[in-house]
Amino acid sequence: MIASNIFRLIGDFFEWLFSISFDLLRLGDLSWWASNTVSWLFIAVFFCLLYYWMKQSYKFKKEGTEDKA
Repeated sequence: MIASNIFRLIGDFFEWLFSISFDLLRLGDLSWWASNTVSWLFIAVFFCLLYYWMKQSYKFKKEGTEDKA
């Protein structure tokens, strides 16, 4: 009973934490660009990480160590 309450508390906390930005965007009458800033931020982070991953993949392929265990 206590363990399930702890996990429920953790879940509620993160649900509250991650929904703050979207709740704030819903309050005001914002333009399309302002309301989608969070989505654009996620897309930008994704492309930065994709670039880093591809750069590292190219480096290991060039060295010939990409499939060594």
